[in-house]
Amino acid sequence: MTKRDYYEILGVSRNASPEEIKKAYRKMAIKYHPDKNPNNKESEDKFKEAAEAYEVLGDADKRARYDRFGHDGLKNSGSGFQEMNMEDIFSQFGDIFGSAFGGFGGFGGSTSRGRKVNRGSNLRVKVKLTLEEIATGVEKKLKVNKYINCSSCNGTGAKGGASYQTCTTCHGTGQVTRITNTFLGQMQTSSTCPTCGGEGQIITDKCPVCYGNGIVKGEEIISINIPAGVSEGIQLSVSGKGNAAARGGIPGDLIIQIEEEKHPSLQRDGDNLIYEHYLSIPEAALGTTIEVPTLEGRAKVKIEPGTQSGKILRLKNKGIPSLNGYGRGDLLVSIIVWIPRDLSKGEKEILESLRGSENFKPNPNIKDRGFFERMREYFHS
Repeated sequence: MTKRDYYEILGVSRNASPEEIKKAYRKMAIKYHPDKNPNNKESEDKFKEAAEAYEVLGDADKRARYDRFGHDGLKNSGSGFQEMNMEDIFSQFGDIFGSAFGGFGGFGGSTSRGRKVNRGSNLRVKVKLTLEEIATGVEKKLKVNKYINCSSCNGTGAKGGASYQTCTTCHGTGQVTRITNTFLGQMQTSSTCPTCGGEGQIITDKCPVCYGNGIVKGEEIISINIPAGVSEGIQLSVSGKGNAAARGGIPGDLIIQIEEEKHPSLQRDGDNLIYEHYLSIPEAALGTTIEVPTLEGRAKVKIEPGTQSGKILRLKNKGIPSLNGYGRGDLLVSIIVWIPRDLSKGEKEILESLRGSENFKPNPNIKDRGFFERMREYFHS
């Protein structure tokens, strides 16, 4: 099923500011909130759709990737966008409504929706890739130092994983409600419970290993699949592989920034590769066969007699695959005729004897146009 454009879902333009996107999401989420539309599957679907759009457009890195590559760029981001369930939405975006709505569940939903859910911080790592790895895609195993769940208390922060009780102030909701009399009548507001900090539970006996935090420093081996066609500076996101959250909350994401290692012979230009090959004067004049490096090995290329310096030879589909999966770039071989700087007496005599030859006098025609003109012709062909 083809997904709708995220900007269309939220009803904003592609250059909308973060505040405009947040405001549009808040409006839609209120409209289609399940507490306002009980047992309405269509409203629930629209509610989830809006949350998915905001999950991407509300994050600067994901929005930049979406703007450049569309939905395909998100699918190729290591783990891709995973469909969120209702509890994910309530826990991640509940604070967008403010306390006046009693948390995300302020329309009368289950009390668990008002609880504070901790979220771990994101981690960023740099991964260096060769052009060969970029051309084929690659699986990388990374050893990441991070906060992990405490094994002694299973991440709860409570000794034995069970030394806690329901908060008596908020009765487990994580929220306290106050009713204020105003000249307009009674006004009800909700705020985070000051006793439990919004978690709905009180630890009665803290874990001696993590001291009640539920997380400790550790490391994890994380396997990531990097798609073919990535480029320098692209950021991929692996959901849930960042720092663990305190007391069983939602872990952060692992952000992977791509760095390209310099190739000894080839230069990258978008999805194309460029290789410069030097020919001697006899080779250029008489023609020859050369070998050029590719990402799969070496390829033989025929040089026609009379080849001029600056000529561009194209090897189709020998470049980098498009990240979107639409085709592959070319390998462009730029020919440079090498003019020797130091000549022996005999070599000078040979060239002097050719100086007056009509065939050695420059006589350019349309086939011998300059380098930049030929490059323009190539890219517009």
